[in-house]
Amino acid sequence: MKKSISLLTITLILCTVAAFSQTSFKDVKAGNVFHIDLPEYMAKTRGLNSDAELQFKNAVKDVYGIVIEDTKENLKLAELNFASIKEFYEFSNKNFLKDAEQKEISKPTSKTIGDINFIAFDASCYDTEAKTKIYYFTGIVETKSCFYKVLCWTALQNKDTFKPDFEKILYSLKD
Repeated sequence: MKKSISLLTITLILCTVAAFSQTSFKDVKAGNVFHIDLPEYMAKTRGLNSDAELQFKNAVKDVYGIVIEDTKENLKLAELNFASIKEFYEFSNKNFLKDAEQKEISKPTSKTIGDINFIAFDASCYDTEAKTKIYYFTGIVETKSCFYKVLCWTALQNKDTFKPDFEKILYSLKD
């Protein structure tokens, strides 16, 4: 008898819960998946930049990189509507190395691969903390749904060694 009452109580509870949980749900996409090629000597890491979606480095070779993602949907929600990759480039780099010593920034170059647009440039400056000149290879990538900022860096004396790899990293990005 006690088993029957317990079974009946559990059944009633389950039916009541089922009746209230008939709310319809919709599929919501969150985040964005992108693909990028990294050299074998680079490994994913953390702690380089809190805004970065992806961070990678090789401390022994003294090379580092990050990818920051801005979905066009989120930019619109923030009322930031960019008509072109050039506008996004100008907006996102207006303060790049603003207060840096001995800075040099090259003119940007544009490139399109398939339906993906790229802008890339070189920069260098003196890092007072590291007491050395740092080389940066920076690129902006525009896909149908996102803007990405790719930033790779190393000591300036390693520029010629790693710039070809930095370029391959940038131009491999796709979503």
